Amino acid sequence: MVSFTSANMPVNETIEALWAMNFWGPVTATLDWCEANYQFSKYIAETANTWSNIVTVGLALYGARQVQEAKLPLRYVAGYTGFALIGLGSMIFHATLLYSAQLADELPMIYVATYCSAILFDTEPGWGADNVRTLFLVSAYFLFNILFTWSYSVFRNPVYHQVFFAIVMFTNAFRTAYLLKFSEVGSRIPEAKKVSIARVFSSGAAIFFFGFFVWNLDNIFCSTITHWKHAIGWPAAFLLEGHSWWHVFTATGTYLMIHPVYQGRSLQVCA
Repeated sequence: MVSFTSANMPVNETIEALWAMNFWGPVTATLDWCEANYQFSKYIAETANTWSNIVTVGLALYGARQVQEAKLPLRYVAGYTGFALIGLGSMIFHATLLYSAQLADELPMIYVATYCSAILFDTEPGWGADNVRTLFLVSAYFLFNILFTWSYSVFRNPVYHQVFFAIVMFTNAFRTAYLLKFSEVGSRIPEAKKVSIARVFSSGAAIFFFGFFVWNLDNIFCSTITHWKHAIGWPAAFLLEGHSWWHVFTATGTYLMIHPVYQGRSLQVCA
């Protein structure tokens, strides 16, 4: 047991001893963000990055409720459930900074994004075990995600995950634009509704990518931002936690991009 009763204990040793007392043990994740670790509690590694995920979970639950009220198929509820699980996984990751928790954050991002892809490519009526298109989409979904999970367990570089996530997101965005502008599905939507869908989707995409911009600023200028945090002090310094804003902006953008905007049932977009 470490004792802190000696007035002569060097300050650096005191800090090291305090850090050694964190509840979850040493950091094992391949990523560590700009927010200081275990600054306010030995139970939560990154305070702001942890609690900012409440926005993600809250918007996901709100979206799921809207889907149920609109009487959309349960597969759309499943999409919002996945959205909520991303928030929960991220919350656990930032609270612990353990590698297993990192996977609980990162892998659902791929699973939910590819789930949206499957929905966006399923534009024909009919859904069931005897439907060839259904079987193909379900098989492709699970095969891709099994292979990605295996490959990411081998290549533990987070950039690998980020690149694949970006590819899927861009695929979903382009697929949505195609459905609205060039597909037979889009031709059945009244022009005013189509404009409304495009406006909401574009707003969500802009907010999402602004969050990505903030995420990069937080990574690149971490030292400068950390100096600003100490200069202004807490709790005001929480406003400078860029990764927390990434959570807020991407959650808001995602909600807008998958929000059912055509009379609650005609078109569901995911990106």
